[in-house]
Amino acid sequence: MSPALLFAILIAYFVLLLGVAWATSRNATNDSFFIGNKSSNWMLVAFGMVGTTLSGATFISVPGAVGHDGFGYAQILIGYVFGYIAVAFILLPLYYRLKLTSIYHYLDVRLGRRAYQSGAGFFILSRLLGATARLYLVVNILQVIILDSLGIPFWLTTLVILGMILVYTYQGGVKTIVWTDTLQTTCMLIGLVACVVFLLNRLDLSVAESLAQMDARGLSTVFTTAVDSPSFYLKQIVAGAFIVLTMTGMDQEMMQKTISVKTLADSQKNLLSLTVILVIVLSLFLFLGGLLHLYAPIAGVTATGDKLFPAIVTGHLPASVQIIFLIALVSALFPSADGAITALTSTFCIDILGIQRRADLSEAQQVKLRQRVHLGFAALFLALVLVFKMIDNASMIGVILKIAAYTYGPLLGLFAFGILTSRTLTDPLVPVVTIGAPLICALLELNQAHLLGSYRLGLELLMVNGILVFAGLWAISQPQKLDVVAATA
Repeated sequence: MSPALLFAILIAYFVLLLGVAWATSRNATNDSFFIGNKSSNWMLVAFGMVGTTLSGATFISVPGAVGHDGFGYAQILIGYVFGYIAVAFILLPLYYRLKLTSIYHYLDVRLGRRAYQSGAGFFILSRLLGATARLYLVVNILQVIILDSLGIPFWLTTLVILGMILVYTYQGGVKTIVWTDTLQTTCMLIGLVACVVFLLNRLDLSVAESLAQMDARGLSTVFTTAVDSPSFYLKQIVAGAFIVLTMTGMDQEMMQKTISVKTLADSQKNLLSLTVILVIVLSLFLFLGGLLHLYAPIAGVTATGDKLFPAIVTGHLPASVQIIFLIALVSALFPSADGAITALTSTFCIDILGIQRRADLSEAQQVKLRQRVHLGFAALFLALVLVFKMIDNASMIGVILKIAAYTYGPLLGLFAFGILTSRTLTDPLVPVVTIGAPLICALLELNQAHLLGSYRLGLELLMVNGILVFAGLWAISQPQKLDVVAATA
């Protein structure tokens, strides 16, 4: 299909997003931007969060990884279920009881200002790196299939896409994103289902027949039983639970949407509904990956990993499927970037600048400051996407999970210490602990061959990081007085 036509479709889709943004951002305030005025519909939030949770990395990398890992991602998916249940019934009641706008304010109430700032700082770092890695993956694919042939350089593509995101999130924030994410999740899932149906027809196989062929080729293997392997099933399941606990329950972007729902009960229904939908959708992504790997040898496609899905769609499928793929891909792109920029703006304004505590700023001045921060994060996104372009890793899903292990570990340790103990901290030493633990993890990973023998660290590095932070915080803590415990309970 003509790249110019695909480009025109991309512009038309963006115009639709602008229409939704205009309709939802009229008379928006800072409360609308940060938490949607606490009036978001839980069903819309649950459905829209599917797109944010999956992102372009899932859309491209999970199917591409089936050739190497089979259905091994299902091990992590099992852990996700336990993680979402924990978030719904442990963390959400805490956030609602304290009536939080930023979830990191809990760390201020419970552990002090340094813990608060450390938690917010690590969220900013993790979201900056993780979201820009996801954004790079999709922008790079759009560049290859459309924009290279039009002579548009990669940096300009990234700049224009970030400009698009700024235009429709600049005013409305969470209030707008709840609706745009719902639209984008719908388009992404339509694209996923359409590609699965088309490939089944092209292969002339039923679902059962295709699964039998995947099994015969070793593509549908779920559980890894080798204890020394980074993919050992118990490690993957436990790690999956902790990934959700941290990347959802301790992540301002995900919780910002969740706590924009009026009541705790509706917010819990939101997360549990999201869990069910994600299990179905991620299983479908794995099935799609199996179909792609069955089809690739027939079509003579040699691409692997992240390049497989785009190569088959653009080189071997009809124009109608290419259009559906493009819209689905873009729909996977925007939710992972728009929510991240909005959440980063919220965290920086509320937790670092203290915008809501500053009596010297009028409402208009607060809005202007928030908009400047929003622009600043967009500029940072541009710079980091260009850095990932230079790195050009073959499988971005692995990069994203590795970033999470290092940056969410301190958040895990901080929240766990606050919830599981009643001790107080020596405030100035908290940053030493939270920065030191990831550095120790890096040294451990670099020297694991000497220190651990044949055992190889995988996603459990996140838990090791959290345990090190917890232990460090215990070392710089003392028992809390009973009256203080009662005040924060």
